[in-house]
Amino acid sequence: MNRQAIIVNADDFGLTESCTKAIAEAFRQGLISSTTACANGAAIEEAYKIAVENGFLNCVGIHINLTEGAPLTEGIKNDPFFCAGGVFHGQINRLKKPGRETLANLEAEVAAQIERLKTLGFPISHADSHHHIHTAVFLIGTIENVLKRYRIGKIRLHRNLGAIRFYKKIVKNRFNKNLQKHGFATTEKMGSFDDLVLMPEDAKAHLTEIMVHPDFDRAGVLVDRADMEDGVPVGRPLAEILPYLQNETLISYGEL
Repeated sequence: MNRQAIIVNADDFGLTESCTKAIAEAFRQGLISSTTACANGAAIEEAYKIAVENGFLNCVGIHINLTEGAPLTEGIKNDPFFCAGGVFHGQINRLKKPGRETLANLEAEVAAQIERLKTLGFPISHADSHHHIHTAVFLIGTIENVLKRYRIGKIRLHRNLGAIRFYKKIVKNRFNKNLQKHGFATTEKMGSFDDLVLMPEDAKAHLTEIMVHPDFDRAGVLVDRADMEDGVPVGRPLAEILPYLQNETLISYGEL
């Protein structure tokens, strides 16, 4: 697809009750067009019901999670590359090449997360990952193979909007070209809400994904969660994204 449009994707659907309800509210307000769900999230069953009740089930993809919470498979639970004490430790060494057993554990876990969402009833329109772990160079090949097995053909790029150092641009561009070379449909640009605000005019001629993390702050305001302070989400009000969408075509990943 070669046209100017924006996908605003909300990460972490089903991760917690708070962000799950926030994502539903963001859909209701027209602030987002797609979301990705954590199969191992505490609120994933509620997330399915909410997606059905609010009419955005076909806009839900998978948010592959290898960095937070408990895994769904036993093999990876006992693999120190990913886990400690039976939960994801979130300290994956992205520069270390994992062995065959670890890659087999990865394959089984990603497949289990897909199966979990499918069993609940999610059609899975696309894929991305928690903490961008699918962009780890030694993991993406295995992840791609599992996605292809389940005919999930749309995936998030490595971030290529905003201030990026020269050598990182080279790495990211190569990664993104490989996704397309391997048959995956992608946007042309990908970045955050802040990147959208600062996006140069020439970048607006591209098909762009903007990643957000809807949640409610202490006052109940719908925000793009940037951090947690004393267990409470903080971030800029998500409604501030509206002016940047007014003259754009907002599409879902299902329309990519």
